[in-house]
Amino acid sequence: MPPEARVKLPPLRDVIATHGLQASKALGQNFLLDEQLLDRIAAIPGAIDGQPAFEVGPGPGGLTRAILRAGARLVAVERDRRCLPALAELDAAFPGQLRILSGDAMEIDARAEAGDGAHIIANLPYNVGTALLIGWLSADWSPLPWWSTLTLMFQMEVAERIVAQPGTDHYGRLAILSQWRSDARIAMKVHRSAFTPPPKVMSAVVHLTPKAAPDGVQLKHLERLTAAAFGQRRKMLRQSLKGLPGALDALAEVGIDPQRRAETVSVDEFVAVARVLGR
Repeated sequence: MPPEARVKLPPLRDVIATHGLQASKALGQNFLLDEQLLDRIAAIPGAIDGQPAFEVGPGPGGLTRAILRAGARLVAVERDRRCLPALAELDAAFPGQLRILSGDAMEIDARAEAGDGAHIIANLPYNVGTALLIGWLSADWSPLPWWSTLTLMFQMEVAERIVAQPGTDHYGRLAILSQWRSDARIAMKVHRSAFTPPPKVMSAVVHLTPKAAPDGVQLKHLERLTAAAFGQRRKMLRQSLKGLPGALDALAEVGIDPQRRAETVSVDEFVAVARVLGR
């Protein structure tokens, strides 16, 4: 949207004060109020003008207004009913661009609501962020997922686990589930002082773009394999995988030394072992 077409909106602090929207700790809420920062986040997926988008936990609508300014057709899911009047004001300011759903994102079919090709952009509530990510990553891929990109705010520690590489402290199941069918990177770090109220930890925006699922691999086999391998991550694979039928034979077939530890095994190597387990 060109600057001259920018919709005039009240400052977010005024919106919060007008509607009495104090952040709820129980709902994992921390509001971002810096509109320049919010516009930068909305720009991470690239040009989204006229494209479908999906947001979880918009709160008073800071990121929501940035996504709408970028021209997307947005579906926003908000559990906190206190925020609905503020979001309704955005609906009026951007006619035809915003649809608001009142409910729990864990219980809503994002694909059915937002449509194929949607960009998922959200400052996720800390208490459900990882679960939502795994749900989107686990959705049916044929060969690519229904969503176009994921641009998601997490606690820094979770972000580091998503993008971690083998041999690092943060590398584990979340890295493998994130990276075996997508490219993941930290697009932006966000200081705790940018939030109201400030959380105790730093945050980061992770950007994921899909890649085709490897042939002959099913998610259920990869999940079982990584659960066993990282359940005892300091033990050698020959110990941690001995309870998983066929796993040690699969290691041998792929050529992985059973004396290695899970944290040294690459995503591609785990995929190769899962492929053998699935035969």
